[in-house]
Amino acid sequence: MPLALLALAVGAFGIGTTEFVMMGLLPDVADDLHVSIPAAGHLVSAYALGVVVGAPLLAAVTARLSRRTVLIGLMVLFVAGNALSALAPGHQWLLAARFLSGLPHGAFFGVGAVVATTLVTPERRARSVSLMFLGLTVANIVGVPLATLVGQHLGWRATFLGVSAIGVAAIASLALLIPRDRTRAPEAGLRGELAALRSLPVWLALGTTVAGFGALFAAYSYITPMLTDAAGYAETSVTLLLALFGVGATAGNLLGGRLADHSLRGTLFGGLGALVAVLALFPLLMRTPVTAALAVTLLGTAAFVTGSPLQLMVMEKASAAPSLASSANQAAFNLANAGGAWIGGLALAAGLGTTSPALAGAALAVLGLAVAAVAALLDRRTAPVSGRERVVAGHVPQEPEVLHR
Repeated sequence: MPLALLALAVGAFGIGTTEFVMMGLLPDVADDLHVSIPAAGHLVSAYALGVVVGAPLLAAVTARLSRRTVLIGLMVLFVAGNALSALAPGHQWLLAARFLSGLPHGAFFGVGAVVATTLVTPERRARSVSLMFLGLTVANIVGVPLATLVGQHLGWRATFLGVSAIGVAAIASLALLIPRDRTRAPEAGLRGELAALRSLPVWLALGTTVAGFGALFAAYSYITPMLTDAAGYAETSVTLLLALFGVGATAGNLLGGRLADHSLRGTLFGGLGALVAVLALFPLLMRTPVTAALAVTLLGTAAFVTGSPLQLMVMEKASAAPSLASSANQAAFNLANAGGAWIGGLALAAGLGTTSPALAGAALAVLGLAVAAVAALLDRRTAPVSGRERVVAGHVPQEPEVLHR
């Protein structure tokens, strides 16, 4: 695999670290800035809002720029947001800095996924995207625990200065390793990017992302009470168990990339089906500590098997102008985060039991399967009779302005 993919993974590692580290630092931040824990929790929401707003907006306004230039510019914005977070004099300033930090998140992964596919042969496209996403999953195993430890011992501001340093390393890597000849400005421009978003198959792919990853977050948002109240773990053990989730996510991400290069839609259906099964079994698996640890690992694996296929599915359906649609898919991931957590919370509030968010997640995964099935049926009905232009499952149509530069 090209070294340029390493540069994308470094950027993904920094983004993944800053996204999730705030959850572990909330008590420290709240104490230092003299606000309540719930008020500090708005810092997580501010980042997510930045992702949702920034993903389509930044992809749109940079549609005429070289993708290499866009990636470097997004990481500059990332460094600025995290540096300002470290220097924020108060809660409101930190809210604004966290929003700024979230702006480049979705566009970086969206544009980065498009660039990653240009660096390899068509039969390795899904694998290339999974290797970029590897930085995100490894951040949950290594980056977030280390950054949290730094924040607890040296202060939360040191954490964001450290993340800024990762961003600087990513900028250097992108500048050195991303080839200029593969990342020239797209010919389609903003009009072509917007036209791609008017496609029903693109919206069905985005809907599959929202439902599929909403299923994950319906359960994962409430994994701590499941582990402590249902499985009997002490709260001090939860951090280690969440690292198991990261291990499972990393394995699922790599597996999904390999399988999707052979059958894109087959991998997507298989991953969503596995997610339904794992979530449906959660009430049984959470009865003992050993099976609960297995459940957490399998949840990460099943969910992230679908990551690369979902990203490539959106890019396939907007093949003439994929950057905006690819970035919009990242916004869909964050909408899934918020929506899944809300639906899981409804199940808990209804008194359905500690593990009920997992069952709500299973229902969302079934919905994701249904949307994916509608998309597959639509593909069959609209595929041309001639085999010349027929889309082969598992292969993204070649994008002339990307692949042959």
